Amino acid sequence: MSPILNVLCIGDIVGSPGRQMIRDHVAKLKSLHQIDLTIANAENAAGGFGVTPSIYDELTRAGVDICTSGNHIYSKRDILEQFDRMPRLLRPINFPGKHPGRGVIYFQVGPTLVAVINAIGRVFMGLADCPFQVLETTIAEVRKKTPVIIIDFHAEATSEKQAIGWNFAGQVSAVVGTHTHVATADATILEGATAYVSDLGMTGAKRSILGMEIEMSIKKLRTQLPGQFIPSKSVEKMLNAVKIRIDRETGTAIDIVRVDITTP
Repeated sequence: MSPILNVLCIGDIVGSPGRQMIRDHVAKLKSLHQIDLTIANAENAAGGFGVTPSIYDELTRAGVDICTSGNHIYSKRDILEQFDRMPRLLRPINFPGKHPGRGVIYFQVGPTLVAVINAIGRVFMGLADCPFQVLETTIAEVRKKTPVIIIDFHAEATSEKQAIGWNFAGQVSAVVGTHTHVATADATILEGATAYVSDLGMTGAKRSILGMEIEMSIKKLRTQLPGQFIPSKSVEKMLNAVKIRIDRETGTAIDIVRVDITTP
């Protein structure tokens, strides 16, 4: 058993094009990069908004070990009643009040217990409890069980994402940002050996606006009239991700590199 844990973190899956990329490439990526754990944000996997139990099953069959989410997690109503039957699906831990689901998952990878935490930002994102305070309490409890901790921070503002990264540098293995669907070029190791990237990016149609049809998106933004966002049917697709190598014993990150795929 290698002392290094290889983790693949995949950006927001958007609609059927994103799910096709997961089906076509995750198994190959896991083999090529010797991946031990695959985490993917699935909150846009069902038609661009939300996730369903059947799609959760599809993603986990394709090789996704943990599905994270964000502000659209409850967009499909059947998720409210069936969350408990999806033990590897996360919702933001700092949603206010009582919500279905869980904000932290413990996952056994060989001899290594890994904790994955999902949290959501507050800047331009609506109501949520303070992510700093909730994460401080959660991380203190999680570290009693394992030093290998990965946070998916679903937020709009890069400043808030960077603040979370620096605030918890040295306390967690990695902080990866999701939500904006635009991959950032700032993957790095922060002080305290915490891997960080502001946004993983997106898995879906490349000729699109954030995975959605270009013309419809432009019309809505130009006119401010109500309109429906529909995932793009572009033939060209993309998968944005990062690979993080983590010391199994200490939980410290060794390196983080982008893993991006575009298909015709």
